[in-house]
Amino acid sequence: MSDEPLYQQLVNEWITLIQTGVVQPGERLPSVRKACEMHKVSPSTILMTYRTLEDRGLIEARPQSGFYVKSAATLPLPRMRRQSAAHHTGEVVDQIEAVMTAQTRADYIDLSLASPRGSDFYPTTRFKHIMGRLLRQHPELTTDYPFPPGSERLRRQIAQRAVSWGCVLAAEDLVITNGCTEALQLALRACCKPGDTVGLESPTYFALLPTLKNLGLSVIEIPTHPANGLSLDALELLLSEKRLNAIVAMPTVHNPLGCTMPAEAKQRLAALVNEYQVPLIEDVPHADLHYDGATPDAVKAYDRDGWVLLCSSYSKTLAPGFRIGWIAPGRFLREVTRLKFASSLAQPRLLEETLAEYLETGGYDHHLRLIRRHFMSQMERLRGTVASCFPAQTRATSPSGGCLLWVELPSGVDTMELFQAALAERITVAPGALYSAKGRYRNCVRLSCCYPWNPAYERALRRVGELAGEMAD
Repeated sequence: MSDEPLYQQLVNEWITLIQTGVVQPGERLPSVRKACEMHKVSPSTILMTYRTLEDRGLIEARPQSGFYVKSAATLPLPRMRRQSAAHHTGEVVDQIEAVMTAQTRADYIDLSLASPRGSDFYPTTRFKHIMGRLLRQHPELTTDYPFPPGSERLRRQIAQRAVSWGCVLAAEDLVITNGCTEALQLALRACCKPGDTVGLESPTYFALLPTLKNLGLSVIEIPTHPANGLSLDALELLLSEKRLNAIVAMPTVHNPLGCTMPAEAKQRLAALVNEYQVPLIEDVPHADLHYDGATPDAVKAYDRDGWVLLCSSYSKTLAPGFRIGWIAPGRFLREVTRLKFASSLAQPRLLEETLAEYLETGGYDHHLRLIRRHFMSQMERLRGTVASCFPAQTRATSPSGGCLLWVELPSGVDTMELFQAALAERITVAPGALYSAKGRYRNCVRLSCCYPWNPAYERALRRVGELAGEMAD
């Protein structure tokens, strides 16, 4: 028997579970209803327990999600210092190919890929049922030749969902593409010619670099803050000097930083590209994975004259194997449609209609809530493990969404060497030099938390921390 109030006894129990590691950072606490059943107490007692734990900084409430254990460890943001160029673009592209080859090895533990593998993360069973019914009712979906701009039914669904991003679009404003990668390629080909210069965030999505090289385009890297995104002051200077023919940016849930630009910054970015009439290719495949639930407005929402080309896909949220992406090219619609026809014609109608029916009949928002909650929990655990197992002076981002964490290691650690050392132990990571056309960020690494958190994953993560510590020493 205890003289303490019942809620305080429960608080003490939870503190013990958290401090001894029985309950891990990022784990979700039982719902109020379930906790009442477990402890045979009233909802008010559980709410008082959770509020007390929250006041002590041990747990946090997440909107429409519940209560989660917070990580006791803290990581300062990366400093993002501008290092001198270490490589030219060709060498960086070779390094990208080496990392991507390693990612295909099924017997390796991959700590870097940005898209989960396995049906647990996707509504595979639902797709199977929809596809089977469509094949029975509409066999012509496998025999009729598809043409751009793609399924009207799917484009209508995309336009309707774009309202949640602040965008007013019609089906006629969209072109379906082979993933977001083709959307970016079509946008660059529509906006630029060989020899032109494209402004990129630094660091940037590494797959852009071979694309730009193959199109004969030059790159200017623009400083990017790990919390607020692209430096608009630096961008405005480049625009005023007429040094850019196009810009590619990821303003919402950036890859690899995970940051999201504030709404005021997005408005200013839209105003700048409209004022200088330089196209902005807005790349947002991770936007629907924003932790706060409602996806923030896109820069496209503030576009007056069609200078923003919005590109996305369903590869990160629904069906990577479908390779269904899309682009809203604004004033470049006619040219993008022509290029799509000339390059890959169109997407398989069966896959388009399957995805369209899934979106039309509901379930996507529920699926997003589940996968956001999963990533949010895993990210907390990932940051906690990095804080406890990586060398002193390690820094890391605090992502606004998605499954990617940018880690800055002590300056003596070369992450290309770390990549090779980890690879020898059947572990893959993504070195920071891949995310810069000039091979900068040699002491940084991108980690992913999109896989099941199991003993093998955690052992691999801790081993990478040990290897980094040995290099730092």
